[in-house]
Parts: sequence; C-alpha cells; structure tokens
Amino acid sequence: MKSYEVNFDGLVGPTHNYGGLSYGNVASQSNSQQSSNPKEAALQGLAKMKALMEMGFQQGVLAPQERPDVAALRRLGFAGSDAQVIERAAKDAMPLLVASCSASSMWVANAATVSPSADTSDGRVHFTAANLNCKYHRSIEHPTTSRVLGAMFADQKHFAHHAALPAVAQFGDEGAANHTRFCHDYGQAGVEFFVFGRSAFDTRYPAPQKYPARQTLEASQAVARLHGLSDDGVVYAQQNPSVIDQGVFHNDVIAVGNGEALFYHEDAFLETDKMLVELQAKLAKRGGNFQAICVPRSQVTVEDAVRSYLFNSQLLSRADGSMLLIVPEECRGNERVWQYLQGLTSSGGLIREVKVFDLKQSMQNGGGPACLRLRVALNQTELAAVNPGVIMTAPLYDTLTQWVDKHYRDRLSENDLADPQLLLECRTALDELTQILKLGAVYPFQIN
Repeated sequence: MKSYEVNFDGLVGPTHNYGGLSYGNVASQSNSQQSSNPKEAALQGLAKMKALMEMGFQQGVLAPQERPDVAALRRLGFAGSDAQVIERAAKDAMPLLVASCSASSMWVANAATVSPSADTSDGRVHFTAANLNCKYHRSIEHPTTSRVLGAMFADQKHFAHHAALPAVAQFGDEGAANHTRFCHDYGQAGVEFFVFGRSAFDTRYPAPQKYPARQTLEASQAVARLHGLSDDGVVYAQQNPSVIDQGVFHNDVIAVGNGEALFYHEDAFLETDKMLVELQAKLAKRGGNFQAICVPRSQVTVEDAVRSYLFNSQLLSRADGSMLLIVPEECRGNERVWQYLQGLTSSGGLIREVKVFDLKQSMQNGGGPACLRLRVALNQTELAAVNPGVIMTAPLYDTLTQWVDKHYRDRLSENDLADPQLLLECRTALDELTQILKLGAVYPFQIN
C-alpha cells in the first residue's frame, strides 16, 4: 500500500502581528512593534501550499485559532462584555492583550508530535498536542489545537489523540519542531528522533545560560510512551546549549530530516558522533540507509543559519529518490548560505534542487517554511479517512484566497489590537472557515 508524507500548513490568522513575544527567537524580538500585514502573510502561506500541491506533494491546511482569546483574558481577571474585556486589558495590561492576540498558531510545527501507524504499538496514527508552556501566548493554544486535529483526523479506527502533557516546566513540549522521523519508506517502520534542550531531573545534561531550552528530555520520553513507540525505534539527542544561546530556540532552526537523511549544522548537537552511530544502526535494522549531511561552520556560521533560516526548510522526497529543499528568500539574501546551497545542489548528492519562497511576513516573526507545516505520514487508507475538507485542491486554494481577501486587514499595529471590531472580524472569518474546511464547531465562540 502506498504511503505519503502529507504537509499540513498552518493558515495564518487574521490577527497576525509583531508582538515580540518570543524571548530567544531573534527575528521575533528584533521586529517587535512593527506593523504587520495579515492579508499578505496568509496569501504568502497559501501560495506555498499551492506550489507544493502543484509539484505533486500531498498538501493540507490547518486552521488558525480564535484571537484575541477573550476567555484567556477573563481567566486573568478581566470582566464585562467581550468589548469591555478587550478595552480593560488594553488600558491596564497591554502586554497581556498582545499575547492574547498572537497568531503564533500559524507555526503548526509546534502544534503536536505525530507518530505514524507503522511505528506505534496499536497500528494507529498518534497525535499529542504540544503544551507550549514556555511562552504564555503559545500555552493557550493546545485546547483548540486538539479540537481542530480531532476534527481533521476523526476516525478512531485510524487515529489516536492525546491531551497535552502537564503544563509545567519539567514537561515543556514544543511538538514536531524538535521531532523528526527517519525511514526507508513512509509506510515502513522508522526511527523517531527526539531532540531536547535540557533535562528537568538529570543534572548531567548541561543547559543554556542565556535563552530557555524549551523542550525537555522528560517531555520527549512521555510522548514516546504515549504513542507506544519501541525503544529500538527511538533516538534521543541533546541540542547544543551554546546554539540555543545564539537564537536556535528549536531544533528545526539548526537541522531538518526526512526519509533517510539528516541535514544539520556542525554545531547543532552534543555528542554528535554517538548520535549518528545510533541513528544509523537503528535505521539499518528497519531497512534504511541513514545519510548525514553536515554543514560545516567554516562555510555557514550559526549566525548565518539563524538569520537565513537555512535549516528551517522543508526537505522533500521526489519520485526519483532525490530531495528538494524549500527555503525562504532570506537564504538567497545571505551570500555564504546561498553559495553553500549552490555547491550542495551541484555536487550530485542527495539534495539536487533548492526552491525559494517569499515568506517575509512569517520570517519577520521568526518562522520559516518548516515552522509553517506539520508532517503526517499516512497510508492510502488513512489518507482517505482524513477530513477531505482540509486537503488542498485548486478549488480550495481559490476559495481560501477569496476568503482571505474578504476578511483580512492589510495592516495591523499594536493599537489596532485594542479595537473590539477585530474580534468580530476574526469570529466572522473563522465561522465561515469552519464551513469551508468542514470542521464543525471547534472554536470557543461556536461551542459556548
């Protein structure tokens, strides 16, 4: 039976703004308080989805969240009508209002960790929503994320959903941004690769000194247990603390893997040689031939990687066995990175082609091509069981672009977040979106 890696891209929400909320994310902080363009952001993301679909890749859509999150503000003591809650938050605690308006759910690499049926003990595809408890503005996402994923992957015969891990620092979980999977074929048993920044309980593991390590070893181990993964199908690796302190807040900012290949920076991990040996041995037992592609620091520095988001790219397998790398425009703008990529694709190796996409609106907030997608490996039967409303087609692309043009603003500043009309615009748009994507009632305003 044929199997696929389906990329479900996050649809950018109507409140896309530059709040500078993500400490440790250089781009997020450096562009704080600039005016954003939600319409442009959403259309840029949709253009990438359409392009991948037209290249023959399976492509889906993951809906954004309701923002501002009035219910979250109520839990923090703001009372009255929805408009009064927003007004009072803007007057007394603007940072909380900004956090409640964040469109960060667009980066669905953080939405969940996904294990395909070939790896799990019960033969189902498992999803665990990420608690994202390191940042308040992201920690409020997982209840809606769980409902949206449940509406997309509803058939319990094929799909299993787990609640987010306990929302405490010891189980900080950032989802698939710190997880990848290696396999010979998407339908065969593979090796799941969990990268952590620190251990909550074991002091033998060093921690970064400047920026927080968002993923814990204990969270990764808990997800592996929940998904019923076997020990011989899992590898844990620690991210280099020094690169976290240079702005590498997730593993997907310094490494990307797909199929049998890991594309990574020389400084990405601790005990790299040991990790590579383990990956090679475990994948070989599952019929795979692991290949490591190391980018040396002498050619691309960590600073280059962070500024260009070279590794926050999509590594896609083509029918002829070669791979395609999807990178943001910022890679072409960095002389050292672009020179490296030209040499890489002309060397006759595994990665034969690079395609560049303009994702400036997302990039300015710290998210590149890899941040915008959640990968789900599915066989033909499982793909047929997915809610068909979320699978990208040419008509759906046209419908969504029209929907964006109808509902989104082309400029949004911090002051605009205090406008109660923005909440009404967002709810109107999302109510229509759930009908377009056939999701049913997944948002709090539709349920309560």
